[in-house]
Amino acid sequence: MASSAAPDARILQSLRDIANRLRILSIRATCASNSGHPTSCCSAAEIMSVLFFHVMKYKVNEPRDPNNDRFVLSKGHAAPILYAAWVEAGYVKESELMKLRKMGCPLEGHPTPKLAFVDVATGSLGQGLGAACGMAYTGKYFDKASYRVYCLIGDGESSEGSIWEAMAFASFYKLDNLVAIFDVNRLGQSEPAPLQHDMATYQKRCEAFGWNTHVVDGHDVEALCKALGQDGQVRNRPTAIVARTFKGRGIKGVENEENWHGKPIPKDRVEGIIKEINSLIQSSETLKPSPPSESAPVIDITAIRMTSPSTYKLGDKIATRKAYGLALAKLGHANQRVIALDGDTKNSTFSDLFRKEHPERFIECFIAEQNMISVAIGCATRDRTVAFASTFAAFFSRGYDQIRMAAISESNANFSGSHCGISIGEDGPSQMALEDIAMFRAIPTCTVFYPSDAVSTERAVELAANTKGIGFIRTSRPETAVIYSNDEKFEIGQAKVVLQKETDSILVIGAGITLHEALAAANQLSGEGVHIRVLDPFTIKPLDAATIITNARAVGGRIITVEDHYHEGGLGEAVASAVSLEPGILVHRLAVSGVAWSAKPTELLDAFGISAGSIVAAVHSALAN
Repeated sequence: MASSAAPDARILQSLRDIANRLRILSIRATCASNSGHPTSCCSAAEIMSVLFFHVMKYKVNEPRDPNNDRFVLSKGHAAPILYAAWVEAGYVKESELMKLRKMGCPLEGHPTPKLAFVDVATGSLGQGLGAACGMAYTGKYFDKASYRVYCLIGDGESSEGSIWEAMAFASFYKLDNLVAIFDVNRLGQSEPAPLQHDMATYQKRCEAFGWNTHVVDGHDVEALCKALGQDGQVRNRPTAIVARTFKGRGIKGVENEENWHGKPIPKDRVEGIIKEINSLIQSSETLKPSPPSESAPVIDITAIRMTSPSTYKLGDKIATRKAYGLALAKLGHANQRVIALDGDTKNSTFSDLFRKEHPERFIECFIAEQNMISVAIGCATRDRTVAFASTFAAFFSRGYDQIRMAAISESNANFSGSHCGISIGEDGPSQMALEDIAMFRAIPTCTVFYPSDAVSTERAVELAANTKGIGFIRTSRPETAVIYSNDEKFEIGQAKVVLQKETDSILVIGAGITLHEALAAANQLSGEGVHIRVLDPFTIKPLDAATIITNARAVGGRIITVEDHYHEGGLGEAVASAVSLEPGILVHRLAVSGVAWSAKPTELLDAFGISAGSIVAAVHSALAN
């Protein structure tokens, strides 16, 4: 932790000078790009100077070293001042900063992990503190290391509920290695922030959430040094620094004025403004950060394999949600860095099975799904853990923006959504995930697993743990039969033909509960002398288009898809897209149309036309036409 004693006058002046150099660099870069947020940068200049050149411990030339202190710029639009700090530190060239926002330059409008000194992408506001919580939790409880985590938050984004979900989480888990700095510069994008400079209310709110809180003048480097020097001295409580600042600080005619958000300084005014700020700089001396202690353990999260084969019996019935919990608990024995998170649904998602076997690696996030997702992303940064977060699949829609940002963050976090579709029955439509496949298919780095029995579920968990990018595993509530032998091999993007004969006349593709409905329909049709081929896609994304096309051609080009999901964006649309350029292949889609209601699962499957009987009728209709 930093020393609580104020640094000497020379260092204080150097920190002031650095702050003004950061201002100048931010103004020049945004002027060069003719876009950006120089005023948002200027309010944070002293904060960034004190953090990066007095408080934080890190290796300048190894930004992702696991021992380094972490920094999250939650107010991502102030990216130029983050880049400027790394110019000052000597890692980024000033000439590169002048290419800000230009094609081919990794210094983008908002930070992304294309840069080694960025752990999570920010810019969609309100998400940085949740990710910082995940990093701090990992540091305190998994790494048991000395590194600390600092998160700079804008006062405008503190209107986001996700900020306060994270505040509650950090306090509950006693994250005394976490510091949140609120840059209270009074002005939002289009008008003043709700509290403006009501510092007492900010302080009361932070203290009410259990944080050790200091209110400071955010442009006073000595006050910042003293406040940050007390960081960590209060055990088992996170620290909040509430810094009163002014947007556009140091820019005459712009400071504390409205309607300057996201606007570069006019080119005809830039040199005069820079000359005025430059006149405040007394020395070109820079300060070097202190190196971190080598306290983070060396770990390996590659090639994680189950410690033993599956032991399921063909025909036994088990819900894939339970198989997920069993598989996750089993995977936890294979690597001590596999962790699980849940949002108070662990007894329904069956992640509780992991908690019982590995309690020290289970994080209960309570009913705060946005924060749970952000925490998982934070835990997974720098390859410190393999994170699996679970809840009802429907509730991931609440945190879709966090999932979208996870992809931009190049995260490897995994998500498991249970209780998908109308097959959950009596709980009714609010609990039914019927849009989740569409959601996750739209995420560019996401692998969408849809296992149909216990064996394939276990394999999905193992594959997700070893696959780059976001993983989503869709699990079902009803118990379904084990249809695969324990030694069956599964791979991402490889479908399984579950049932076939040379005389098959239609290809039926189902997943999860509807695969079992398709097998029941095949049994009924076989008694009528009609044979259908049944295919299990295993992953909806990537989809095994080659196997689908080959088998569709073998049965005369007829495909029926059946899914416990809305028509839009699900299995049917994925298949239709895959075969869209193939002449002579016709896809008929059975899916849930409209909002469901409470009833027995079998009644709902019939009512929405995705039951075995509905498949039989669709087959007859297709053959008749």
